[in-house]
Amino acid sequence: MSVTFETSLGDFTVDLYTKERPKCSFNFLKLCMVKYYNYCRFFCVQKDLAVQSGDPSNTGNGGTSIYNKIDNVKYFQPKFTPIIKHNKKYLISMVNNGSNFFGSQFLITTSVDPSYLDGQKHVVFGQIGDGCHVVDLINNAYVNNKNMPLRDIWIYHTVVLFDPFDNSKKLESLVPASSPLPTREMLNTGNIGADETLDTYKGMTQEEIQEVMEQKEAQAQATLLEMVGDIDSADMKPPENVLFVCKLNPVTTDEDLEIIFSRFGNILSCEILRDHITDESLQYGFIEFENKESAEEGYFKMDNVLIDDRRIHVDFSQSVSKLHVINPQDKKLRIGTDYVIKDKRKHDKYQFVFDDKLLAKKMKSIDKRSKKRRIG
Repeated sequence: MSVTFETSLGDFTVDLYTKERPKCSFNFLKLCMVKYYNYCRFFCVQKDLAVQSGDPSNTGNGGTSIYNKIDNVKYFQPKFTPIIKHNKKYLISMVNNGSNFFGSQFLITTSVDPSYLDGQKHVVFGQIGDGCHVVDLINNAYVNNKNMPLRDIWIYHTVVLFDPFDNSKKLESLVPASSPLPTREMLNTGNIGADETLDTYKGMTQEEIQEVMEQKEAQAQATLLEMVGDIDSADMKPPENVLFVCKLNPVTTDEDLEIIFSRFGNILSCEILRDHITDESLQYGFIEFENKESAEEGYFKMDNVLIDDRRIHVDFSQSVSKLHVINPQDKKLRIGTDYVIKDKRKHDKYQFVFDDKLLAKKMKSIDKRSKKRRIG
């Protein structure tokens, strides 16, 4: 036995192949030692194939190796020999980030034949000792359409039972005096809480549970915006008199849009968002009417209408940015003015191991400007 994982569904132990996979084992043991995995979630569950964790951001895009704390090297490259194949249940592997580099993410196989994972060059470095039934519970968790468990499955704590590798003074200095506690933001996931009974959802279909989860996630995001000061209240609703218009032709201007929509009522403001550096149209904008009746009429009559050879899409705004005071002289709005939560850090090459859309479609080239500008 090398490490015990205490999770919200029970405990399991991991036996590491320290001789066959010394670099992976060192990385894993030292991350456990510094409590790096505390309050990571099992964020991806592919039933009867594998379960995935080890990303503190719980997104599938994060996580770094212990070498990042020692030598400021984000990832490491292990040896792939001797070859150890994914050929049974309860193996634990470091997750390849797509470039044969490895950080902190790991997966546990839940299939008797997980050979599919060999093709992705994930590296087996151990197996589950005791507590295989806990892995089975994780494997059987209800998930959404992105393979994320609807109910939080936390790693609460890790206990290193055996470590054959020496510790440097720098490593010893990284060990916390006590296990770190989770922050409010970490716990406010919008999912069913780990200690929340599932009886609440008894009788619901998978789709109904998913809808409840989406509502909780939206509320969690609103609470986060309130905490950071982007909105005044988590209960703030988007205005009913503002339309969101997208799929615009880059040549369409604010004035064009205002003239076209003004037949439905008095317009208070009409803005197409532009890049604050290049001044190029972002091809979407907001139209604020004097009353919601005008907005409703514009919505019903203008969705999918042809403007400047582009069929536009019209919907009611889900943004609360119009409720904030905006400098009228600032005509070049910055991306994010509508307060959409976005992860602004650089993404590494991690993907969910089981994402079916690893290859995104290439964007089509922008249409040439039309000689005739018409409304249809």
